[in-house]
Amino acid sequence: MSTDGWKNFGEYGADRDPGNVHGNVALGRALENALERLIIDGGIKSPASTRRGLVARMRYLTTTQGGYQALAEAGITATRPTIRAWTRGTQHPRPENQEAIDTAYWNLRAANLRFNPGAFKQHLNRGGRGTQVEIHPIDQSLVDDNARRDNLEGRRVQVHYVWDAAVDAMFAADLAELERIWDDIIAELDSDWGAYTYVSSIGLGA
Repeated sequence: MSTDGWKNFGEYGADRDPGNVHGNVALGRALENALERLIIDGGIKSPASTRRGLVARMRYLTTTQGGYQALAEAGITATRPTIRAWTRGTQHPRPENQEAIDTAYWNLRAANLRFNPGAFKQHLNRGGRGTQVEIHPIDQSLVDDNARRDNLEGRRVQVHYVWDAAVDAMFAADLAELERIWDDIIAELDSDWGAYTYVSSIGLGA
């Protein structure tokens, strides 16, 4: 797909601002940010210093594959009876172990979502409703005065059916595939879509 608008990116100074990047790079970053939000927002809210938060983390860690390894990697050396007592809430670990348990929990949750991306794809697809993409055009403050475009403004588009491929491309760091997907997304705009080949940032409503 040929592009116009900023196809000669950098010729008039748009590349002087390091925040201006190709849409494929910005899309990859936006996906990473959305995944991080999903990891945090869907996680246990109660702190590990509370009985409820501790028991919830320990149940996850002791019933999920890789949990004991995550505990060990976080520095937990407690015996199995002690771990069972923490899981039942009949014994409370020292503050340094609470912190290690918290680290183990978040590391395991993040790893499970990253290695099993189906939940992330489902989150973005929203049962076919898709996810809104907020597009922030390039910052033109360092562009040559005679080359600035006065009509550039933020755009929003509801995007469907690309998220499975986008998530796979993000995990594979496949910029070529992300570029193809980005071209598909901005093609939904209008005849000036080429002006959004490069952007300052992208936000996902997910």
